[in-house]
Amino acid sequence: MEGRRTDQDRHGGATDAGRRIATRSPAARLIYLGLGCLFVPVGAIGLVMPLLPGTVFLILAAACFARSSPRFEQWLLEHRYLGPSVRAWRANGSIPRRVKWIACISLVVSYGIVLASAAPMVGRIAAAACFIAVAAYIITRPEPVAEL
Repeated sequence: MEGRRTDQDRHGGATDAGRRIATRSPAARLIYLGLGCLFVPVGAIGLVMPLLPGTVFLILAAACFARSSPRFEQWLLEHRYLGPSVRAWRANGSIPRRVKWIACISLVVSYGIVLASAAPMVGRIAAAACFIAVAAYIITRPEPVAEL
């Protein structure tokens, strides 16, 4: 498994975060760390702002931290408010019902903005197709069995 190492390989024992993808280049690790540090506050804001998808940014942050800093990844996964959605996604790709509703309502509002704009018909059709595809994906994700 070239390029992939586990915590056991690095630290001699496994942690809750499971397997991580090791990035060999120091420059790449720095870029991933910077992106993770950027995504965390955007995700935190998104958890309280209805039109900003907070969980998506937190999942991206966890992926970046997995490639750059196991310590930051563990912090995010164990965070009281930010961690549950990331852990649920990692466990089985689940999205809570409340979040599904918020996401779909946000898509409808966003499409209303597209319709109210001067977007050409091809743009409106493309936006509708994208929004429908995203909504279908969100709706078909499983719901968490229990809060993690």
